[in-house]
Amino acid sequence: MKCQQIIELIEELSPVKYAQDWDNVGLLAGRRDKEVSRIMVALDATDRVVEQAVFQKADLLLTHHPLIFSPRRSVTTDDIIGRRLVRLLQSDIACYAMHTNFDVMGMAELSAEKLQLSEVSVLEQTAQTAEGKPEGIGRCGKLPHRMTLKELAEFVKECYELEYVRICGEETCLIERAAVSTGSGGSMIGTAIAEKAQVLISGDIDYHEALDAVAEGLCIIDAGHFGTEKMFVPYMSRHIRKCCPAVQILEAEEKDIFSVM
Repeated sequence: MKCQQIIELIEELSPVKYAQDWDNVGLLAGRRDKEVSRIMVALDATDRVVEQAVFQKADLLLTHHPLIFSPRRSVTTDDIIGRRLVRLLQSDIACYAMHTNFDVMGMAELSAEKLQLSEVSVLEQTAQTAEGKPEGIGRCGKLPHRMTLKELAEFVKECYELEYVRICGEETCLIERAAVSTGSGGSMIGTAIAEKAQVLISGDIDYHEALDAVAEGLCIIDAGHFGTEKMFVPYMSRHIRKCCPAVQILEAEEKDIFSVM
């Protein structure tokens, strides 16, 4: 299949119009007319992932986080991003990112399903469908049953397949209504409180954000940026296999950059 044909299938799932204005999604490098028989799916286009794509002769590297985020005046090997782009282009590997468009049309619903939330609503509306249905970042809903914060932390670890999470709040606090926002969710604290959530499940929550959230009656479960978004890789791998059975899908070997000693 041509790269452009695959892009069209991807954008049926997560149209670029749902991406935030500050974001950079879509085809970031490479040829739209390239014949694609192997796709590598990854969360990030790190040096290690780029080398995996080159070694395994991928034709397209599909990532969640954009390799090019800020405007660039040049593409050279003088900096990290330039080196990665040059390596990909030398190997004729196209690079495509689906970031906040997937957060809205994909990740939000998937995260709610993993936590078995019911009576689900959009946490922060950023758009609406042609039918007028609200869409946006994160979800809010009822847990499968009432749990203590400690029990919910264990449940999140199980649902997201994590070794650990960080919690802030009383471990014995009983929780029924949860908000979830994958990736970096500190900006969602106020929205979660407004939606009457009792806990926010997210990543990258800093000390003062957590301190203020608990003071407002909102518990925090920080499952990490990588931990809450790594679901992108198996999800998109399954989706592309279903849509493009003739294309070989490779999943990059990645792990959280943080470890607990």
